[in-house]
Amino acid sequence: MNEEIQSYNEKLEWPFQEIADSLASTIDKQLTEAENKIWHAHPVWFLDGNPIVGYSKQKNGLKLMFWSGADFNEENLNIRGGKFKDASIIYNAVDEINEDQLVKWLNKSREIQWDYKNIVKRKGKLERLH
Repeated sequence: MNEEIQSYNEKLEWPFQEIADSLASTIDKQLTEAENKIWHAHPVWFLDGNPIVGYSKQKNGLKLMFWSGADFNEENLNIRGGKFKDASIIYNAVDEINEDQLVKWLNKSREIQWDYKNIVKRKGKLERLH
C-alpha cells in the first residue's frame, strides 16, 4: 500500500481504519496498473492520470466514490453526484463490503470512464473516454 494512503488510513478512527484498509487492499489488487496517491486530502486511484476511485471519511461513514460510477448502472452505488458522473456508497463496518460487488465495480471503472483529467481545459465539460 502507498505510504501516504497507509498514513491516511491509520489516522482514521475504528472501524473506518479497517474499512479503508480493506478497500485499499482490494483496489490495489484489482487496479494493479493504477497510480494512487492522496489527492485533495483523500486516497484516489488514477488510470492514465484520470481519477477512477477513491474514498473519504464523511459524517455518515466512509464514502467510496467512483468518478464515472453513475454510468455503471449499479443500484448499490446510490449516492449520485449532481453535475458530474460520480456515484458512491457509504460503509460503516467492514462486513458491509461485498468484495465480489466491489471487484465488479472496479472492473467497470476501467471500462467506463469520463475524462476528468481534462475537465479544466474543457471549462467543466466532461467527455466520455470509454
